[in-house]
Amino acid sequence: MEWRQCYLDVILVPLSILVSIAYHSWLWHKVKSQPLTTVIGTNATGRRFWVTAIIKDNDKKNILAVQTLRNTIMGSTLMATTSILLCAGLAAVISSTYSIKKPLNNSVFGAHGEFMVAIKYVTNLSVFLFSFLCHTLSIRFINQVNILINTPQDPASVVGPDYVSELLERGFLLNTVGNRLFYAALPLMLWIFGPVLVFMCSVIVVTLLYNLDFVFGFGRKKQIDVKCRVDCESM
Repeated sequence: MEWRQCYLDVILVPLSILVSIAYHSWLWHKVKSQPLTTVIGTNATGRRFWVTAIIKDNDKKNILAVQTLRNTIMGSTLMATTSILLCAGLAAVISSTYSIKKPLNNSVFGAHGEFMVAIKYVTNLSVFLFSFLCHTLSIRFINQVNILINTPQDPASVVGPDYVSELLERGFLLNTVGNRLFYAALPLMLWIFGPVLVFMCSVIVVTLLYNLDFVFGFGRKKQIDVKCRVDCESM
């Protein structure tokens, strides 16, 4: 009987996860092949220019660098705190003797047995924990940049703009991954009420992310000009 009830969970939930994975794989390909058509690639290019400008004029812009990085750290700290609070709440529900499935039995499509309810909560808990881990690692890297970006430049030193930019990009990459895991967990939260809502919410989230992740109307000529400028700056 349980298997007959969970066929929607077996079909719709993996399909929802597959939609999100397929979109982010395609987005990663676009970031690598055509970075300036995406917001992520465009922002990464801007950050490299920003690090170079800050280090060249460090005496005047050191406070600006610290304040900018502090705002980024505050954002990562907020997301990490939210993730760990949700983990604590889910852990409390899992360990509670109160069965939340009883009042939902008549309104949930799909399986709602004890085993399936446990899978739902453990899945959400795992995703939020990984989101928390990514955000804490992001804070670690950005804190390193906060110190190294104000280091006096020595021609023999390995701590140059390229190294600082690499650390900053790692921090922002982990921040992005943490945010995306958090977004992916939101549809999974609706799994408590049934797999149909999971699929619908995943499609909506992917549609919204598509409109936010890409720079529409960005001309190819402009993209080539910016790439040439990046190559010239790196020489």
